[in-house]
Amino acid sequence: MASNPYAHGRRTVVIHEDDIGMSHGSILAFRELSAMGVCSSGSVMVPCPWFPEAAEMAAADAGLDVGVHLTLNSEKKPCRWRPLTAPSRTAGLTDEAGYFWADVPSLRRNAVPEAVEAELRAQIDAALAAGIDVTHLDDHMGAVMAPEFIDIYHRLGRDYGLPILLVKDLERFNPMTYAGPTDTSAYDRVVTQAAGEGDPIFDLVLETPWNRQTDAASAYRAMFADIPEGLTYLALHFNAPGDFEAIEPELAHIRTEEYAFFRSGQVRPLLERHDIEVIGMRRIRETLRARRAKGKA
Repeated sequence: MASNPYAHGRRTVVIHEDDIGMSHGSILAFRELSAMGVCSSGSVMVPCPWFPEAAEMAAADAGLDVGVHLTLNSEKKPCRWRPLTAPSRTAGLTDEAGYFWADVPSLRRNAVPEAVEAELRAQIDAALAAGIDVTHLDDHMGAVMAPEFIDIYHRLGRDYGLPILLVKDLERFNPMTYAGPTDTSAYDRVVTQAAGEGDPIFDLVLETPWNRQTDAASAYRAMFADIPEGLTYLALHFNAPGDFEAIEPELAHIRTEEYAFFRSGQVRPLLERHDIEVIGMRRIRETLRARRAKGKA
């Protein structure tokens, strides 16, 4: 029996690709791995340069499971992006050059919550206007889970009728290493409220092993072996070779080797060996909407 109401087996996992649209290779990887059945969901970064291609892909293929990777920072030095809303400097969303802040602590110190909400709504609306059947909301580098913005994030999920990525224990969520010192009480309050309203709460989020000391195959075999009972979200960063090497030369191989492993044919046997069921965020969205409709009946 599943221990999480949104799980469909003892071990259920969403195999998710973050950062779609940051690069051309992210789009190629998502299309291919989704067709192979080893990527069950992904999310687009609307302010990023390759978003138009990502949106065209998603609008043309209704089978793709695509959410919005809510974006409030721009951390790559040679490739940067700006807010959709063209805010004034007093809104605190941008650095002196007009780009999103490079790091999450600068965003938290400077951004006006009203400007944050306007920008995030603009990103969701742009994805919908581009023809994407948005399945969920998640966030880039944990920014919207910070105490300054977590209520906005929760409100957006309610307003758009979409599941948002929430995990039980924020301290075990790798993006918190980017956030700076954080009091998690506001986040914990939102998780308690969301759970009480019947929203999905992930038991665990596992991210791309950025600092792995082994080869890719060993790292991902260990990841699948360690997936616990309940509902787990794999926040991965597949990228086909070709352009990310220019964006982040030192770490591009982590993304391209991740992509190579998932297209190698080794993932399905691992899922079977560890009795893991894969679902997408569209299935979670439809379960959530059905639960909410039943609650209103």
